[in-house]
Amino acid sequence: MDQVVYSPKSLGNVIRRQRRSKKLSQNTVGNAFKLNQTTVSSIEQGAPGTRLETLFRMLAALELEMIIRPKKNIRVKDGENW
Repeated sequence: MDQVVYSPKSLGNVIRRQRRSKKLSQNTVGNAFKLNQTTVSSIEQGAPGTRLETLFRMLAALELEMIIRPKKNIRVKDGENW
């Protein structure tokens, strides 16, 4: 199922849900692509400043892909102005 990502926090939530749906621990996901558990946790919390390389390694570990498309008329949640 496609999920719209509009901020680092919403991306982290999508990643967390995918990891949990696969019944994987943060350590297991991190070990698959040489990320430590604290890095996985940081990404899931939506920490700004995550390196693109790290993000793509995380997506690969969870068998996710990123698709970029023109933005539709989507409302963002309060406090998130991306």
